[in-house]
Amino acid sequence: MQPMCTEGERLVEFLSFNGTSKPRSSSPSYPQRVSPETLKNLNCRRLTAFPKLSLEDNMASSAASSSSCSESEAEIEENNRKMALFEPTQSETQKQKQATVADFSRTSSEQSMADTDNSPGGGKHNPPKDFVCPITSHIFDDPVTLETGQTYERRAIQEWLQRGNSTCPITRQKLNCTQLPKTNYVLKRLIATWKEQNPAGLVYIPPETQQKKTEPSLESKKVPSSTSPDSVVIQTTIDGTSSELRLAITNLCMSETLNESEMAVLQIERFWQEAAVESDIQSMLSKPPVINGFVEILLNSADPLVLKATIFLLSDLGSRDKGVIHTLTRADSDVERIVALFKKGLLEAVVLIYLLRPSTMNLLETDMVESLLTVIKKKEDDMLKMCLKPKTTAVLLLGQILASSEDSIISSIANAIISTKTIENMIDSLQAEQTERIAAVGILLKCMLEDGKCRNTIAEKAELAPVLDSFLSASDGERFEIVQFLYEIVKLNRRTFNEQILHIIKDGGAFSTTHIFLNYLQVTLPDQSPAEPRKMSIYREEAIESLISSLRNSEFPAAQIAAAKTIVSLQGRFTVSGKSLTRSFLLKQAGLGKPYQNLMRMEQPGKLSGEVEENLEEERAAEEWERRMAFALVSYDFGLLFEALAEGLRSRCTELRSACFVSATWLVHMLGILPDTGIRSAARVCFLKLLIEIFTSSEDIENKVLSLLALNSFIKDPEGLHDLTSSMKDIKKDLRELRKSSSLAFEILKVLSAGHDSSTAELWTHNELVQVDCSENGEVLSIAFYNDKIFSGHSDGTIKVWTGKGSILHLIQEIREHTKAVTSLAVLQSGEKLYSGSLDRTERVWSVGNESLTCVQVHDMKDQVNNLVVANGISCFIPQGAGVKVHSWNGGSKLLNPNKHVKCLSLAHGKLYCGCHDSSIQEIDLTTGTASYHSTWI
Repeated sequence: MQPMCTEGERLVEFLSFNGTSKPRSSSPSYPQRVSPETLKNLNCRRLTAFPKLSLEDNMASSAASSSSCSESEAEIEENNRKMALFEPTQSETQKQKQATVADFSRTSSEQSMADTDNSPGGGKHNPPKDFVCPITSHIFDDPVTLETGQTYERRAIQEWLQRGNSTCPITRQKLNCTQLPKTNYVLKRLIATWKEQNPAGLVYIPPETQQKKTEPSLESKKVPSSTSPDSVVIQTTIDGTSSELRLAITNLCMSETLNESEMAVLQIERFWQEAAVESDIQSMLSKPPVINGFVEILLNSADPLVLKATIFLLSDLGSRDKGVIHTLTRADSDVERIVALFKKGLLEAVVLIYLLRPSTMNLLETDMVESLLTVIKKKEDDMLKMCLKPKTTAVLLLGQILASSEDSIISSIANAIISTKTIENMIDSLQAEQTERIAAVGILLKCMLEDGKCRNTIAEKAELAPVLDSFLSASDGERFEIVQFLYEIVKLNRRTFNEQILHIIKDGGAFSTTHIFLNYLQVTLPDQSPAEPRKMSIYREEAIESLISSLRNSEFPAAQIAAAKTIVSLQGRFTVSGKSLTRSFLLKQAGLGKPYQNLMRMEQPGKLSGEVEENLEEERAAEEWERRMAFALVSYDFGLLFEALAEGLRSRCTELRSACFVSATWLVHMLGILPDTGIRSAARVCFLKLLIEIFTSSEDIENKVLSLLALNSFIKDPEGLHDLTSSMKDIKKDLRELRKSSSLAFEILKVLSAGHDSSTAELWTHNELVQVDCSENGEVLSIAFYNDKIFSGHSDGTIKVWTGKGSILHLIQEIREHTKAVTSLAVLQSGEKLYSGSLDRTERVWSVGNESLTCVQVHDMKDQVNNLVVANGISCFIPQGAGVKVHSWNGGSKLLNPNKHVKCLSLAHGKLYCGCHDSSIQEIDLTTGTASYHSTWI
């Protein structure tokens, strides 16, 4: 009978194999005892993963194993040395415990400091960091804010400067002016308010002091000393657990039965949960061979419970020991297997994937977005409790992908979030911890930029107070993203709801949001400064000043465009998807309503019944907002904004020029509605010439109408009307062209023509009855009317006959007997005949019957026929050269007045009237052939 193998012998065999795969054979559960000679020949590369221990430290374990099997002394000694690799020596154990205590002390101290810094109140009673002077460590009494944006106690910074320093103590930037500014009264008022609400927090405890206070508590958490009566029982329990754990580890890594290895995983998980993560156990489980054993379970097992337990253990170990992550990332196949399990439904694996710190490229290549969305939608109660929440890690990974991907990928993912209705789960993350909250802000921002219709859902369901609290502890990039998120969320199509959101932003959070934003605005980069003004003057003025500075800063074109678009959005009207309605609404005000109607029809295909009162309320709220915003902008520093917008109108950048044009049009239009505060003249100086140039030279009808809307404000002013005198002729010309498109153009034309033409209103009052397209036959060069029929001559030689009865022209005949353009048509009513002249040098006579038009005669004129007129016996026309040619129907012809170049003809009462090229009118008596000349009447 073969002797029973000891645990030490199994362990020796396990440690004697190399690589991540376990030895597979047809033998039963465990191999037979291995001789010392065989051990020498085995590949022992796994041993390099463990520290070398002295023989003396393993004598106790050698004695314990020698009684179970008869071996040579050298063999026993060798086996015991192998076993000792899993049992750290007493000195090492002591060092590990000391290191663990030190690490825990340091971590607790750092965590305490982090909590103090990150919490809104800096602790239960501690004041916020912004209320404490960085030099004195006391709450401000007389705060002053330097040009660098840093705030100090006045006496402290004075002493700093008196010592000869000329830089900011924190930023080390050189101060251009060493004279201290006035007291920061806004901050002082906030501190006073805080003191009233927190009387127990007037003494500031520095983080260093808090760290010292936490250190003694660590001593009380140490394992009781050996003199305690309970220590023997506790030590016995620990020893028994370690022995069972070592056996489970051996089975995990050495068993040739998958079922036994799976059972080992479940045992290890139970030990891990019950042992409260002793450092010795963590050290044993973090060894590369053990980690490789776990990976083999992931590769071979199909049991969901075992797979979940394995993922749980690897995640917990990886969160505590970076060496575990290093072991996992050595082989790409290991990572691929973890990702594959995640995509197949092992959702807890997302935590381990996050700990592996994959690059964005790897995340995109593995195509796990759909699985990430599944985790985010999953209820936390349905998943294992991990070292990190699966939803948190999924949100962080998704945020990483969106933060550094191409636009097409961002668009695809954002649409997937919206279409799968994951956006509501993402909104819940706004109330999570700081990192998840910031990631959720970025994701929701991308969704709003992709499909603005989701912003209503976000605005209705999002808790904004946590987002505002995050602003204090966020990085510069995260702060800018939060501002963008808030800027997008207020682009709502309902003005009343928009007002509610703005008040939540203003009053929400632990501190004054407007003050926080003001401080951010003062120290932010130029390309991140545009902001939206609110009611309180100090903040509104700072925001408008920032807008003006950004508009004029040509070194940052993107900031210029952002500032101009911000002004456009301040008009306050948006579509359901968040698009600004300012341009379309202004066109509607000018009488060009189609762009507005088309946009609203596309955005809101149908409206619910019973919304009339609500719409009226919304419109009143929108008008009130528009007046307040326009007044705040135009009245700042006597219209200083006008100068910045005028500079933008001259820019070469099309996008900037367009945004400035809409902003200028809106503000100038509002000058005619707002009370006159004397700034209209400043606007006229900045904009009048530019608007006239756009109106008279632009080929875009919408730009013409917008510029006309702005000019209308100046026309109402006598001084502005006077300034338009020099350009009146060109303006009237364009107004006549626009009168059909814009009702405003018709009204302004009446104003400008008042007193000059009493029949202006009657002249332009008309209706267009019918219009037909004849482009397929070329230009219409001649037209005549007779007996309810319309005849048209075309450039391709075609003559068309139309009936004009009713409201539609009906084509009844089309003839093409001329080979070239038909330049003239004339009707001789007495004979019911139509005469046509053409560039093919012929005249044709047509019989006008009830049924059709029939050619009855063709006369060869031997010259091109232009502007034909006829009488009973003759026809007159303008030839290609000078003079007028008179042709008799009996065949004779004569050229009259060959020295004149005639442009037009008219025949009446036997006399021919010619309009000549030399600005004269020639009258010819056809009976006598005499001619008389008149000067131009016009």
